[in-house]
Amino acid sequence: MIDRRQFGRLAAALAVGLAAMPALAADPVRIAFIDPLSGPFAAVGTSGLRQFQFTADEINKAGGVLGGRKLEVIGFDNKVSPAESLIQLKRVIGEGIQFIVQGNSSGVANALIDAVAKHNEREPDKRVLYLNYSAVDPSLTNEKCSYWHFRFDANADMKMNALTDVIAADKKMKAVYIIGQDYSFGKAVAEAAVRDLALKRPDIKIVGNELHPIGKVKDFSPYIAKIKASGAQAVITGNWGADMLGLAKAANDAGLDIPFYTYYAAANGITKAIGAGGVNKVRLVGEGPGNGKSNAANLDLNKRYKKKWPDEDWTQPRTHTTLWMLAMAINKAKSTEPAKVAAALEGLTYTTLWGDIDTMRASDHQLQMPVRIFVHTNKNLETDLDNSGFGLVTESTVSAHTASTPTTCKMQRP
Repeated sequence: MIDRRQFGRLAAALAVGLAAMPALAADPVRIAFIDPLSGPFAAVGTSGLRQFQFTADEINKAGGVLGGRKLEVIGFDNKVSPAESLIQLKRVIGEGIQFIVQGNSSGVANALIDAVAKHNEREPDKRVLYLNYSAVDPSLTNEKCSYWHFRFDANADMKMNALTDVIAADKKMKAVYIIGQDYSFGKAVAEAAVRDLALKRPDIKIVGNELHPIGKVKDFSPYIAKIKASGAQAVITGNWGADMLGLAKAANDAGLDIPFYTYYAAANGITKAIGAGGVNKVRLVGEGPGNGKSNAANLDLNKRYKKKWPDEDWTQPRTHTTLWMLAMAINKAKSTEPAKVAAALEGLTYTTLWGDIDTMRASDHQLQMPVRIFVHTNKNLETDLDNSGFGLVTESTVSAHTASTPTTCKMQRP
């Protein structure tokens, strides 16, 4: 079971709404999950949907929101396409759903943030709130920030700052190759890597800086051949899903024996593909406890999720944070009206299941949170990934204060 402290915090929030809307206790609060459920990134999207639905069940068992209303997460397949995402958004709005969650692809996020803002301005009686759990293009909480958008993951700049600290500490490192997907996130990763390394280790040479089509490369061996030929001593990549899986397989097949510094090199088949070849060489920046900082409640959650989905892993703790903070905000607002829930989310502080204290910064709606560096290994594991015997162990933690970056957001409030 989740520890009593965690349940106690939500129970106190739920109590606020006990008398608020008893007549609506049977009416679920619907949340639209707009992410890929087919195509090359279906594994990532399907896993995310299941983790959101699992978390919704946890909240519902704890009493739901507003005195007993349940949360219901419904999947909408966007095929990781911005155009298809806008079609699904229209469906969601037409069905009267007030909350959307999305995280796979900052290209999609850029389309949704604009569309939601325009819709809410045109139809204030049918507003929706956009909860971004994983699209980390920094512009979304800077020049493109919106009152109707909240991000529950560290942005790409926050993560790259932590990764380049690790790279800079290696005094033998002299040459790095950057490779990523050709869209807004991949470009943001590359720009941050170049900028941060120039500040921290100007002696390190960028021997390659390449973008490839997202979700379309079937064979990454030509890219790996270029990396080997460049003399790179390490690779930096923001690749995720099928593109990270393909890159990892090609690197192993070619015997590329250098460190990889990554954002999403784990789970959904990636950990298994990396296998023994990546031990102590593949590092990932992210959130959550990882092995080595788990606790009884988190391990129990992992076991219960694994019991329900034996071939999957609990890989996205931010889904848990997103929904629990939404539940707290709904109860604080005593309403599901998006503008009121948004106001309640601003400045909201939440203690995660694994003990981190996260705060939603009001000025730009960027969650302030600790960031961790994990290493791929088969040692000291409480839980592995892909049923492979390999997993992630926490190497270092960057505090929320240190991980925080300034914002240029000039938010227009309703």
